[in-house]
This record gives sequence, C-alpha cells and structure tokens, in this order.
Amino acid sequence: MPVESQPVSVAPRRADFSLTLRLALPLIIAEVGWMSMGIVDTIMVGRLPDSAVAIGATGLGQSLYHSIAIFGGGLLLGLDTFVAHAYGREDLNDARLSLVNGLFLAFALTPILMLAVSFWPPLMQRFGISAELVEPMRPFLYALNWGTPPLLAYFALRRYLQAVNVVVPIMFALISSNLVNLVGDWALIYGHLGLPAMGITGSGWATCVARIYMAGVLAVTLLWVESKRSLPRWTGAVRIDLRRVSALLKLGAPAATQILCEIGAFSAATAVVAKLGPVPLAGHEIALNCAAFTFMVPLGISSAAAVRVGQQLGRKDPQGARRAGWSAIMLGAGFMTCSGLVFVSIPTLIARLFSPDPLVMRTGARLLLVAAAFQLFDGLQTVATGALRGAGDTKTPMLANFVAYWLIGLPVGYVLCFRLGWGAVGVWIGLCGGLVIIGSALLLAWHRRKLPA
Repeated sequence: MPVESQPVSVAPRRADFSLTLRLALPLIIAEVGWMSMGIVDTIMVGRLPDSAVAIGATGLGQSLYHSIAIFGGGLLLGLDTFVAHAYGREDLNDARLSLVNGLFLAFALTPILMLAVSFWPPLMQRFGISAELVEPMRPFLYALNWGTPPLLAYFALRRYLQAVNVVVPIMFALISSNLVNLVGDWALIYGHLGLPAMGITGSGWATCVARIYMAGVLAVTLLWVESKRSLPRWTGAVRIDLRRVSALLKLGAPAATQILCEIGAFSAATAVVAKLGPVPLAGHEIALNCAAFTFMVPLGISSAAAVRVGQQLGRKDPQGARRAGWSAIMLGAGFMTCSGLVFVSIPTLIARLFSPDPLVMRTGARLLLVAAAFQLFDGLQTVATGALRGAGDTKTPMLANFVAYWLIGLPVGYVLCFRLGWGAVGVWIGLCGGLVIIGSALLLAWHRRKLPA
C-alpha cells in the first residue's frame, strides 16, 4: 500500500471531538471502574489493624501481578488495529477471524503468565524486601493469579467489541464488577456472610471472582450482539490461522513490551521504595493509586483514538484518521492538566482518604505534588500511543518508554533516592522526568507520522 504524507496542520473539527467523546466516554468510565477496583481494595485493607503493612503488601502484590498479566493483555492490543481496520472496510468476517485467534492466543499465554507470577515472592526476598511485606503478599498474589484466565479472555473480548463500536456493555461490566468486588472484599477480608476473615488474601480472591464476572458479561454481550445483527454467519472465521496469530503478535509484542517498560518501571519504583520501609511504601501506594486513577481517563481516550484512527484508515481516509488522533490528544491533554491542578490544590486531603496515619498522609501528599508535575505529559503519551497503534505503529512507543524509563528515569530516581537521600520523592522525580521525555517524543512522532492513503 503506498504511503503519502498528509499535512500535519489538519485540525480536528467539532464532529471529530463529538465522535471521539461518544466512543471514549463509556471507555473512560470503564477504565475508571477498572482502577476503582484497586483503590477500593487499598481502602478496604487500609482499615486492617496495621494499615501501613496491609496497604504496602497489597500494593506491592498488585504492582508485581499487573507487570506480568498486563503484558499478556498487551500482546492482544493488535486486535485494536486489525479489527478496527476490518470494520472500517466493512469486512466483518476478517474482524471475527482476528477475535477467534486473539482468544486462542490469550488461552495459550495463560499458563506461561501464571507460572511467571508465581516467581515474584522468592524474587522479592532475594531483592531484600522485608518478610513483613513479602509473607502477607504471598497468599494475596496466589489468589490474584487465579484470575488470569478470565482476565485475558476479558481483554480479547473487549478489544473486539470496542473496535466494532460496542462500548456501553464494557462500561457496564467494569462498573458492576466493582460491586462484586466490594461485596467480596467486605465478606472475605473481614469475615461476613458466613465466610472466614482472610485479611488481605480475601481481597485477592474477591478480585478473582470479579474478573470471572467481567469476562462472563462480555461473553454474553458478544453472543447477544452477533445474534441481533443481520450479518453473515461466522463461516470461515472459527478457525486457528497461525498467520493471523503471528500478525497479532508482530503488532502486539512491541505494544506489550511498551506496557511492560511502563508498568515495570513503576513496579521497580515500588520495589525500590519498599526498601525504605512500610510508611514510605504506603505513601507511595497512595500517590500511585491516585496517579493511576487519573491515568484511566486518557487511557480510555487512547482506546477510542486507536479505534477511530484504525476505522478511518480502513475507509481509506487518512485526513479523517489524523483529525481523529488530534481530537483525542487534545481531550486527553485538557483533562490531565485539570487533574494536575487538583493534585496541587488538595494533596493532604486526598492522602487522608486512604490512611489516617499522619506519617503516611504526609508522605503521600508530598508524592502527589510530584505526580501533579507529570500529569499533562502522561496524558499526551497515553493518547498518542493509542493514535499511533491505530495507524499500526507500536514500535515507537516501545522505544520511547524503554529509553526514557529504564535508561534515564529509573537511574536518576535511584541516585536521588539513595545517593542524595531524597527518599521516595527522588524516585518519583525520576519517573516524572521519564514521562516528560515520553510525552514530548510521542507527540512529535504523531505530528510527523505518515498515514497510508
């Protein structure tokens, strides 16, 4: 397919913002629902007798688990591009073929990922994390791990549904799963409804049940949507096509590596802060949860950007694809600027929502001020990544994340933390620097991107 250069000054129209918002809003709510599950878990375990240890062990376990599980989800991100392009050119059979092979890939990955997760507790002991955190984290991580099969199924089903513009059920699945998780936390952490009080381990099992529920809702949605559409049957689509699996991996592997670089960087930062003790780690987890919560909004917009850019390219409309990308980037940047102002305005009040411990509150509030500084750039890099993925480019975000986090941000953070004695604040300044570099680089990459006609 020939490649042409489009004018980089193509400005989004009002209709572009409207279409992006219409697709993005349910996905934003879904992403907020996803993040809310972790925040609710943190708040619920924070009411246990030793809140610093409970929050620290839970947060460390969640970070380590997601560094593996979300990598698996990243391998499925190629579905965004393949399904959106197929839907744009009205080739539903090809879109279905991608889904079938995406599900095959998800289930093939499951045992590998679960095995990888099981190695985290001994690795943390070797890294020097105190037994005070590792021992309660071990059974919590075990419980979370059993949610991996439904989680990967959910990822594949979600990518297909959103790429064919079915987004409201995704929102419903995530929001309602929070109720499932909340009831599960209440029952299993503290021992209600005739169930044993399991402490933070109960939180892991509640999350596992919620993920089974999420996958079930989307499976039912898929069956319902396909039964209502006057479309050809799935003839020829229900088959394993190794070339399609290979193509999904070719596009998904850089995307997964990019996610691994990003989540791995924050997991590494968590492990470094854990060496400072339970109180700095608890403050770190508070700030991390808040930053991750606001991140869910541009993440939802990013998914919409990938879908809209992909659909427009499937329709052979490169200028429409460029407008779709810019409208999404502007929306993400606007929101994250506002969230940064909120962090600056009321950091102590926000920290108090998570823990009544004065030392934990003070640490969390200081880290929220650093988080405020990178909000805009986090929004830019997240949405630009989605726009580039819709255009079939997953390598540029991967390279930007690797260089900025692992060659610059983390080393700088380590030096500031231990050599200069800045503690957790130093680690966060390093992360902030990495995000500034990534956001600037990916904005430039989209600005200069040539789109296929």
